Amino acid sequence: MTVRKIAGLVLCGILMGSGPAKASESASIFSSQTGPGENLAQLIARGAYVARTADCAACHVGADGAPYAGGYEIASPLGTIIATNISPSRTFGIGGWSEEVFARALRMGVTPHGNLYPAMPYPSYAGMSDEDVHALYIYLTHAVKPVERGPTVGTRLSFPFNLRTLMTGWNAVFSRQKPMAHAATAPGGIERGRYLVEVVGHCSSCHTPRNFAMAEDRSQFLGGAAVGGWFAPNITSDPISGIGGWSEDELVTYLRTGAVAGKSQAAGGMAEAIEHGLRHLADDDLRAIARYLKSVPPIREAGQREPAYGVAFAQPSNFEALNLGHDRSPAAMRDGASTQGEQIYVAACAACHQLHGEGTSDQFYPSLYANTATGGTSPRNLVMAIVKGVHRETNDGTVVMPAFGAELNDAQIAAVSNYVLSRFGNPHLSVSAAEVAGYRIGREEPLVVKLFGPAGVVAALGGLAAGLAGMSLARRRRGDGSDGAVAKMRIED
Repeated sequence: MTVRKIAGLVLCGILMGSGPAKASESASIFSSQTGPGENLAQLIARGAYVARTADCAACHVGADGAPYAGGYEIASPLGTIIATNISPSRTFGIGGWSEEVFARALRMGVTPHGNLYPAMPYPSYAGMSDEDVHALYIYLTHAVKPVERGPTVGTRLSFPFNLRTLMTGWNAVFSRQKPMAHAATAPGGIERGRYLVEVVGHCSSCHTPRNFAMAEDRSQFLGGAAVGGWFAPNITSDPISGIGGWSEDELVTYLRTGAVAGKSQAAGGMAEAIEHGLRHLADDDLRAIARYLKSVPPIREAGQREPAYGVAFAQPSNFEALNLGHDRSPAAMRDGASTQGEQIYVAACAACHQLHGEGTSDQFYPSLYANTATGGTSPRNLVMAIVKGVHRETNDGTVVMPAFGAELNDAQIAAVSNYVLSRFGNPHLSVSAAEVAGYRIGREEPLVVKLFGPAGVVAALGGLAAGLAGMSLARRRRGDGSDGAVAKMRIED
């Protein structure tokens, strides 16, 4: 992004940062009644399905598992953002919200308490049809049990990012999607797949890299991005870097179960998306998603010559040199000082993934080769699976891999990761202990802060505000007015 565009973004934030408009300022676009031929029970059922598709429960779940209670920690480049209570509690949730207020929060990121951050994917939800917004509101307010408590901690970001009013300018530049017509979004419509991926499913929130201003870089749509320590992979139609080498049936299976033998297994945020949302969708909708993804313009990562699952064999290793008779449980490594990757692998990993990394015959414990976590161009997902473990509820049962983050230190995790990469995956990849420590934290400093530092950002805001004030005064003196200058700047951005 150019300096001119950055200036425009910040200026918009300063100019427009007067806080959220009142709900009464916008006319009602919804009816409080059900649609023709649709009773309340049917509307609630449709709203529940929309909530599943939008993956609302994954982020707004309480620490104790209470649905929509809030408290989930979302790692972002700005800091940790805490998801709120969206149960129908009138004190702690959305029970006192009108449907217009709810729609404004969902689509525009503006609540009665101030602006939201786009960790809540309102730039995507802005495209939701009126009918789906209405059904979702009815479901949340009529069928969800109120949770009469709020998160124990709130979102606290450092200055100047804690100034939520700045999001008004960000929204003016980056959140411009319009609601899609229900006829196009209904099952069977030609736009259904796009609607599910780009709007309700908000796949781009994770799978599209961010630009200088932390908005989605649409030139790299679905091209893969780092998210909270993990890496959300390229899911464009490219056969090498993306999912072009996957069949439609394989994609549907993955979306339903989180695993395709010889390809990939879901972990982290994707496992949550499958557990709370995707596995509950109708087959036709999963197939619509798969077909749309196969049509997304391909993006190839520079230098990548084979798919991440293309390494389909293990390199030889001399296990006879190791003492295999010791305790192999995760707890046994708690006080271990070894940083020999092979020894750690045998002690902590081989019991499930086998000595030669082939996994079990039914692939319940998957192979470590022919696996996107080990054969790709980033070590993040391998490292994070070791640190955080894997938990994935599926329609066929529960998949669990224990977390080793408390048993192994950063150097040990780096050592075993490098052993796995060199023997089972991409031998050109490696990871350092310092990088492991960074992945654990789960967020990267925004580029604007890396370049200028927090003090520089504050100084830039102050300088641009002063410059804008001078420009506005000069135009008023000439009789030109300032509104045209602002409008022109928005158009140029």
